[in-house]
Amino acid sequence: MTDLPHEPNTNPDPDRPGDLSDFQRSDRPTTEAEHAEGGQVVPLDSRRRPRPLDAPDQGDGPATDPAGEPDSRPGERTAVYDTSYEIELDGPPPADQAPTLVDLPDGQFPELVSESRRPIIPPPLHRANLPATIKAALGRWAHVAAFHVVRAPWYLLKVVWFAIVGVFALVNRQLRWWWVNEQYALLQTAASDNDPEMWLKLHKEGKATRRWRGVVLFFQLIAAIVAAIAVANLQPLYQAAVTLALVPVLARCGKPQGRPLIPTAAVSRRYRLLNADVVLRAYYAAGLGHPDKPHQQIQFGSRMARDAAGTGSEVVVDLPYGKTFDHAIKARPEIASGLDVTEQQVYITRDPSSTRRHKLFVADRDPLAIPAGRTPLLDGKPRNIWKPAPFGLDERGRQVTLLLLWISVLVGAQPRKGKTFAARLLALYAAMDPYVRLTVVDGKDSPDWRKFKLVAHRIIFGTVINRDGDPVEELLDALREIKAHIQQVNQFLSTLPVSECPDGKLTEELSRRYPNLRVWVLVMEEFQVYYELDDQDKNKEIAALLSFIMAVGPSAGVIILSSSQKPSGVGAGDVQRLFGRYRDNHAVRFALKCGNRNVSEAILGGDAYSEGFDASSLPNGKEYRGVGYLYGASDDTPTVRTYLADAADAEKILTTARALRERAGTLTGYAAGEEIKREVRDVLADALSVFHPGESGLSWAEIAARLSERIPEHYADLSADAVSAQLRDLSVPSVNIKRDGKVLKGAKQADIAQAIRRRDGAA
Repeated sequence: MTDLPHEPNTNPDPDRPGDLSDFQRSDRPTTEAEHAEGGQVVPLDSRRRPRPLDAPDQGDGPATDPAGEPDSRPGERTAVYDTSYEIELDGPPPADQAPTLVDLPDGQFPELVSESRRPIIPPPLHRANLPATIKAALGRWAHVAAFHVVRAPWYLLKVVWFAIVGVFALVNRQLRWWWVNEQYALLQTAASDNDPEMWLKLHKEGKATRRWRGVVLFFQLIAAIVAAIAVANLQPLYQAAVTLALVPVLARCGKPQGRPLIPTAAVSRRYRLLNADVVLRAYYAAGLGHPDKPHQQIQFGSRMARDAAGTGSEVVVDLPYGKTFDHAIKARPEIASGLDVTEQQVYITRDPSSTRRHKLFVADRDPLAIPAGRTPLLDGKPRNIWKPAPFGLDERGRQVTLLLLWISVLVGAQPRKGKTFAARLLALYAAMDPYVRLTVVDGKDSPDWRKFKLVAHRIIFGTVINRDGDPVEELLDALREIKAHIQQVNQFLSTLPVSECPDGKLTEELSRRYPNLRVWVLVMEEFQVYYELDDQDKNKEIAALLSFIMAVGPSAGVIILSSSQKPSGVGAGDVQRLFGRYRDNHAVRFALKCGNRNVSEAILGGDAYSEGFDASSLPNGKEYRGVGYLYGASDDTPTVRTYLADAADAEKILTTARALRERAGTLTGYAAGEEIKREVRDVLADALSVFHPGESGLSWAEIAARLSERIPEHYADLSADAVSAQLRDLSVPSVNIKRDGKVLKGAKQADIAQAIRRRDGAA
């Protein structure tokens, strides 16, 4: 393909074909009076006249239109267009109010604002990239040298053989030259035309030519014999030098045509030529326009150019009026067919300037079959959950990151397509922030999450009771703990002064300062199994707790990472409804290869399918593991090749994460060595957790009853007087509480939260 520099589209009129011309803007200096009068925005002049295609370039002098009338804007070159729709949207400014250019970015001139400037120093030669560039160059030349050194004996044999063949080829060539073989066709033609005079003339000329060329050949032979005798009398060193000079020449004469003697060590891949005609053919074949109907032609908003990374070609395409970006997305398979490439090589992205405009990128090869490589987390550096996590590479080779805060992520796919690896990659990033608390729940009880015991506050496997206890009860306790944490965070933030928390929201500074405001990551691997338990009451409670955490948790810094290979058809009645609510409320979805369209819609949502994203259409094969659509993270939906972190990588990262947490003193729960079915008893936090939403206060008897019911291992025989004494000892006042028309002694939720804040602040 021709490597053309990319130039931005400067066409001010969308009706004009986006050809390859640039517009020059006038840069008239403003006067002091104009500055004093106030800045005015310069309206775009839509009265540009097209220059005929066959008209000579006017240069910088006065331009003329096709009718021969001079252009009123001297010094401005017109665009090379054969069609123009001149619609003046804004009238010209009054003559006495000359406009003043305002808001020039960084002091640049207006005609340079939209330029795409090529770097003065190429990126490979930047100081930061120079070591890698030198390393790559040395590696390439080392490979080339090793390739040819190994094959040097074979090269020598080939050269000697073709040199011998070249001697005979050279003799044969000279004999053919002497005999004037090219005259044979002329003689045959004269004989066929029954033209004896021409035949005799040609025969006579041939005899004369042979006679002269024979004399030349005789002297050539004498010269060759003399040269051979002279070389034979030279010293061996000079003989070797003459031989080395002569043998390659003879070998070149004797080698087959079109075959090099020495092959190349690195073969450059050859790609399909992509030009405007090919793109137009593809779009018209896809039904996105018609070349002969008015206003139905496909136009271009930029030149056809190579992308910055050199991995493919790109061009801005303007669809006909009435066609939108969604039409192009749905026609992507047909466009790929028209371009004669695979669908995985064609990518379409929005252009913010128009609904009917988009950028078409056609990769030279299937980018999804190229692995993204190992995760950057292997460098062992601490991460910050408040910064985006590296997730993989998109189809253009650009890094895809995902900010985990304030969202929940759903990962879904068929088995063995990279679902667990993708979810674990994000959990590993969270683990590398020592100020993040992790709760890991693995419904399939697999080895994939075992090493998270090094850092997890709680870790739960499967649904079957074992020697470590009942995982379902542990899950209920863990979810209740997270629910209480959410309530406590929201209550705690409401008690902070405006100077410390001006917006009433969790911030990075607050999460670092107060241990009770830590960001919390809940991992739910194969979460659907906890909606299909035999105990319907537990099904309902788990479903209700997860729905609550999903709805309220993100604002309190609780991040949910869910994964499932069965995202629909789970449970019945209220459980099914709550399952659907939990699944559908994930803000970000990542769908790898799915078995059918219904599963893809359950993961990505029906809107994604209507936009042309169907995970069941992703390519199948070992090289495509970890490839999926990332939906909802941004306006675009990139096709992501996730980074790889296998079991060994995960163990290395988690070992480093544990060391970071030990250094920061943030290990808790299971990772800290606590033998917990639940966390160590905390009367304040436990009492706060029993308040329902909307309840400002509870009597001592209600607090004791709820603690005894929900946390029997610590509060089985708790009485109202006992809980009153314990909380009053922790500075929680006993106040009057109105319940059911009665006034009883108890505690307010705000007072308990205030006591926790005082305690944590003192700590």
